[in-house]
Amino acid sequence: MRVLIVKTSSMGDVIHTLPALTDALEHIPSIRFDWVVEEGFSQIPTWHRAVDRVIPVAIRRWRKNWFRHDIRAERRHFYQQLTSIHYDAIIDAQGLIKSAALITRKSRGTKHGLDWQSAREPLASWWYTHTYRMSKQQHAVEKIRALFAESLGYQKPTTQGDYAIAQHFVRNLPDDANQYLVFLHATTRDDKHWPESAWESLIDAVTARGMSVKLPWGSPVEYQRAVRLAEGRSNVEVLPKLSLSEVATQLAGARGVVSVDTGLSHLTAALDRPNITLYGPTDPLLIGGYGKNQYVIKGQPEGKMSEIEPVQVLEKLNSISCL
Repeated sequence: MRVLIVKTSSMGDVIHTLPALTDALEHIPSIRFDWVVEEGFSQIPTWHRAVDRVIPVAIRRWRKNWFRHDIRAERRHFYQQLTSIHYDAIIDAQGLIKSAALITRKSRGTKHGLDWQSAREPLASWWYTHTYRMSKQQHAVEKIRALFAESLGYQKPTTQGDYAIAQHFVRNLPDDANQYLVFLHATTRDDKHWPESAWESLIDAVTARGMSVKLPWGSPVEYQRAVRLAEGRSNVEVLPKLSLSEVATQLAGARGVVSVDTGLSHLTAALDRPNITLYGPTDPLLIGGYGKNQYVIKGQPEGKMSEIEPVQVLEKLNSISCL
């Protein structure tokens, strides 16, 4: 059985889809998946053993110059790949008009997706052959697992979902594996940032106990923040610019991770690493870390990141044996 997945972005949403593939493989051992995903996240599906082919799409980049000659050529090549196979099932787990109209509609096969009341953008359901109603009051991972189960005709397991990608990195861990913490300090929204002074206090506390810290980054702004956090501090490493796979390798080797609400926090969860995620205004119940060894500290009482004290994080790190 060959199935096409349409789940293009964001990083966390793509990662949240992986346990559904594991479920499907357990119930249908012969199943194989192709996956349409935004080019920036195209490495992620390759880490799962059930994925045969990744079809990168670049809607985010294309829409800036939609009618330019080279962009039109890229789109033609994408649609050639998309329509080269007639699939037994197409599962649109994105639930957006953009993905449904530009991708799912043009793919070949029976199309499955969330119904009018369940999709993030209800009009997307017009392009599906079969639609399913899912409760919005459940974690995103469980919602996608339920969609796959309905679409492919098996009962959703009651056990916790398995991302099944941690083993991909076990054979190539860093030489200093289990001897460092990773602090994921970067996120997209200002109100999800933890104050730099709080990060500095935490870094000072953990390095005083002999633990080293690694700071990844993805943009010039994030790099400058990492440099400021590391300045004048021993046992703190600002990592070089890394690919997503290389970041995953560093996360897989970490003794533990402290993160803000960011896609890399979900990647940490998928790698089964102990992870303390700091939440301000966002709700961790529906989109928070899912998996083994995932812990939440939320700003109280007003849901502000500044309400989280470094000593709270330090105590949690100690209680989960990361120090």
